[in-house]
Amino acid sequence: MNICGIELKSNYAVLVVLKDKEFINLKIKKIVLEDDEKQDSIRTFCNEFLLFLEKNEIEKIYIKKRAKKGTFAGGANTFKIEALIQLNPICEVNLISAQTISSFEKKNTVTFPENLKKYQEQAYLTLLSSL
Repeated sequence: MNICGIELKSNYAVLVVLKDKEFINLKIKKIVLEDDEKQDSIRTFCNEFLLFLEKNEIEKIYIKKRAKKGTFAGGANTFKIEALIQLNPICEVNLISAQTISSFEKKNTVTFPENLKKYQEQAYLTLLSSL
């Protein structure tokens, strides 16, 4: 089973894929929403994301949840990107709280794959805590 972990940052989605619980080092590591006010940019993001899901045969997606209010609240763009991801017709999308990820990290020794980029670590942890 191919599953995808996602962390949303400012205007892009950081992607990590596991196939049968093994990290897959893909060429595409993030997808950017260039301009959230232009319909063409939103369509481009959607099309790139759907192509990514189809090409990598993704069966489930896990997104690291962001706070809706307060000091560490996610930006408006991240919520827009999240909605676009949740609307995909290909696979199920689940949200994983930061507390769940943190708890998993405290209870387990996590060894990051050699090819994993530093900016992908939270997406990777999101996936591991969902297993």
